[in-house]
Amino acid sequence: MLIRNEQPEDRLAVERLNRDAFGRPDEAELIERLRADGAIAFSLVAVAMDRIVGHLVMSWLPTTMDGRDVEALALAPMAVLPKAQRMGVGSKLVAAAVDAARDIGAEAVIVLGHPDFYPRFGFSAKLAQRLDGPFSGDAFMALELRPGALAGERGLVAYPAAFGIASH
Repeated sequence: MLIRNEQPEDRLAVERLNRDAFGRPDEAELIERLRADGAIAFSLVAVAMDRIVGHLVMSWLPTTMDGRDVEALALAPMAVLPKAQRMGVGSKLVAAAVDAARDIGAEAVIVLGHPDFYPRFGFSAKLAQRLDGPFSGDAFMALELRPGALAGERGLVAYPAAFGIASH
């Protein structure tokens, strides 16, 4: 399996993949809104047997901690073709995305995802508890790429309008 940056010619396959993986158009439409807004930091695809079997988007996520800016990214959405699930595609995508986020100077990554999956990559619900935003609970997790990036008393996460959710 190859993990690489999404190319313009991948867009239709990525749209189909997200629709198939989630069984609805919402995530594919989110990706298009993020693209239109110029909010995507990077987009990765997983390719196996000349077919895109996985996709992950990282977009810039306005975040502050105790009033100071934190260079943070939102990991959303991530999709794996239903036939390719439970084969390590998602794990390889997340590992590559965390490395790529570090490479572009991101200090933290925020995700709303499965609490049994993301902690293996260092994501922590406890770390995200100090972040005010539209989400909370065990599925709302953060990962520091720069130690201390999310240290402080209170933080604020303001999801871009493309997400279609109210931020605090």
